Amino acid sequence: MKLSNSCKILATLVSIPLAANHSIAQSSNILGQSLANNVNVVTTAVPFLLIGPDARAGGMGDAGVASAPDANSIGYNPSKLAFIDGDMGFSVSYTPWLRQLVPDINLGYLSFYKKMNANQTLGVAMRYFSLGNIDFTDANGNSIGSFTPSEYSLDVAYALKLNDNWGVGMAGRYIYSNLTGAVNVGGEYTKPGRSMGVDISAYYKSKDLQWGGKKTIVNAGICISNMGPKIAYTQSGNADFIPTQLRIGPSITMNLDEYNKITWVLDLTKLLVPTPPVYKTDSAGSPIIGPGGNVELAAGDNPNVSVPQGMIQSFYDAPGGGLEEFHEINYATGFEYWYDNQFAARTGFFYENPTKGGRQYITFGAGFRLKVMNVDLSYLIPITQQNPLQNTLRLTLGFKFEKNKKGEGESNPETTN
Repeated sequence: MKLSNSCKILATLVSIPLAANHSIAQSSNILGQSLANNVNVVTTAVPFLLIGPDARAGGMGDAGVASAPDANSIGYNPSKLAFIDGDMGFSVSYTPWLRQLVPDINLGYLSFYKKMNANQTLGVAMRYFSLGNIDFTDANGNSIGSFTPSEYSLDVAYALKLNDNWGVGMAGRYIYSNLTGAVNVGGEYTKPGRSMGVDISAYYKSKDLQWGGKKTIVNAGICISNMGPKIAYTQSGNADFIPTQLRIGPSITMNLDEYNKITWVLDLTKLLVPTPPVYKTDSAGSPIIGPGGNVELAAGDNPNVSVPQGMIQSFYDAPGGGLEEFHEINYATGFEYWYDNQFAARTGFFYENPTKGGRQYITFGAGFRLKVMNVDLSYLIPITQQNPLQNTLRLTLGFKFEKNKKGEGESNPETTN
C-alpha cells in the first residue's frame, strides 16, 4: 500500500478498519460538504476498538451486551463478569481483517478473568491490531520509507454482583496507536497517539421464568465504552475523538428440553461523538468565514467541543435532524443454539444505515466445549458485493477452570445462562 506525503495519511489509516464504505462517505465530511446524497458518516480515531474481537459474538452479528458471560465479556459489557461461571479462565482470539483489500491486516485479542469471591470478579484484556506494511511516498512518488502501523489497548476490569439479578462493572483502558512511525507529514513530524478510556456498564439477569411451559431467562445489558480524552498524532495540538459508544440490548434464553436451548440477542449501538456539520460556502464553493474566524455552519452543531459536551451533543447535533440521529443507531441481532451445552450453532445480522457507512452483513458460527477448552468459529458474509469485510473468519480458543472442594484447580465445561 502506498500513500502520498500529506495529512491524509492519518485519516486514511484511521478509517481503514471499519469498511471501505466509510472512505466513500468521508469525502463529504470536509469544509463545504453537501448532504445531497444524505451521506454523513461519523468517524473517530482508533476505530479498531469497535471491532468485535471474538468468534462467539461474531457468529451472532457482533451482538454481546446481554449474552451469557464468558471470558470475552470485557469487550462488550464488563459487568457480565459478575455472573460468570468458574474460578478463572482465559481466551485467545484471532481475526484476519479486510482480506479483500490487504492480505496482512489482523486483530488479536487476549482476555483473562479471576473471581475474587462469589460477588466480585477481576478481568484483564489486550487487543492488538496490525495494519500490515505501508510504503510511504512523497508528493512526487519518491519513497520515504516503510513502516508497519499497529495499535493496541490494555484493559483492566472490575465487576460486582449486587444481588441475584443485578451486576455492575467498569473497565479502564490504555490506548496506543502508532500509524506513521514519526514520518514527516506536510513539514510536521507525526507521533504515536495515546489516550485512556473508561467503560461503565450494568447487567440484569432474571429469575427462572416460564414461557410456553419452557424455562426461560431474560437478560439485559447496557455499556458506555471508551469515555476518554481525544487522541493526537502531531505536535500541532489537533486531536480526534476516540470511539465513545453506547451499547444496549436484551437477550432471551429458552430451554426447550433437557438437552436443547436457544438464545436470541439484540444490541443497539450509537457513537457518542459529534456528527460532522454542514458548512456554509460561497458561490465558488469556498467556506464562509465568520467574524470570529470560524467557518459558518449551515446545519448541525460545532464539532470542536470537549469530550463531555460531545457525548451530550451527539444525541441532537445531526444536520439532518431527528431522522439522521435515528440513522446513527446500528443494529446487531443473532441466535445461539446449544445441544447439551457442548455443541453450538449461531447466526446473526448486522445493519448500519447506508448514510452512516452501510455495513450490512450476515454471520454464521459454531462452537464446541470439551472439559477444559472451548473452540468457536465465525464467518461473515456481506450483503453488498465486493465488500472488504467479505470472507472474514474469526477463531477463539477459551479455557475455564473451577475450584474443587479442596480449593484445587479443576476444569469444568463452559456453560451459558
